Amino acid sequence: MGSRTTLFADIDTMVPEAFAQHLAEDVTMRFGNAPPMHGREACREAWAGFCELVDGVHHEVVNQWELGDTTIAETAVTYTRKDGARVTVPVVTIYRAGAQMIDEYRVFLDLTPVFADEPPA
Repeated sequence: MGSRTTLFADIDTMVPEAFAQHLAEDVTMRFGNAPPMHGREACREAWAGFCELVDGVHHEVVNQWELGDTTIAETAVTYTRKDGARVTVPVVTIYRAGAQMIDEYRVFLDLTPVFADEPPA
C-alpha cells in the first residue's frame, strides 16, 4: 500500500495498479457526479478507462488538511488532452483511510473544460 504522501504521484503515473494499491478491498469511490463505485477492482477499472481518454495527468497540491483519518486535498490538476493541449482544473478530493488503506474516496471537479471541443485559452 502506498502512503498518503505518494497517492497523487501514483495517480499521476496513470498506472491503474499504482492508484489501486492505496484502496481498501471494499472501498467506495465517487468521481464527480457519477454514481458511487464499490470495490478496489471497480475503481481500478474506472481509472484505467479514464486514462484512455487523456494523455497525462498531474496533481499540484494547493492545500491539504488532515482530520483524524480523513484528508481533504485542494489540488490544481493539469490534464494533457489527446490533442496535446493542457487544461488545468481545480479539484477537491476527500478521502478516509481507516486501517491505512483508503476506504472512502470522493473527488469533486468539473471536467467540462478538459473535454471541450476547444481547450480554454
